[in-house]
Amino acid sequence: MSVPYAGALGGRDPQAVIAETPARWAVVLDRYTAEMANVPTAPGKWSVREILAHMADCEIAWSWRLRQAYGEAHSVIQPFDQDAWSGVYKAYSFAEARATFFALRAWNVAFVGALNEADKRKPVTHPERGEETLWTIVEIMGGHDLHHLTKLEN
Repeated sequence: MSVPYAGALGGRDPQAVIAETPARWAVVLDRYTAEMANVPTAPGKWSVREILAHMADCEIAWSWRLRQAYGEAHSVIQPFDQDAWSGVYKAYSFAEARATFFALRAWNVAFVGALNEADKRKPVTHPERGEETLWTIVEIMGGHDLHHLTKLEN
């Protein structure tokens, strides 16, 4: 099984990465006004506000997946279409996207911090990737964070 964004994670502890991400995002986001955050990062790409809305959406999906994996016997987690979800990103302000991502991430970091080793090994099935564990979700979260952050930090 190939873990999405594993290359971006580069062997780092995903729990540490997801805990450190809000502070790194804050440094990046503090460079932007709301107007600047609406400018696409490149032709045909999302703006910083849209990337942040995407991060909040992902956090919602991962929140559900983590809790589903934790509380159900071998659950099936559902994929989502990020491009379809992005169709409503115009509805979210820069401030709303920022506050939502930061609040949801704090909630998920606390959840992950409460897990024991047996919890981390709980099996889930992703319809496209196959068998995974609850911890795979955390690895994807950390790698996804770094995927987006490294592009914006440079």
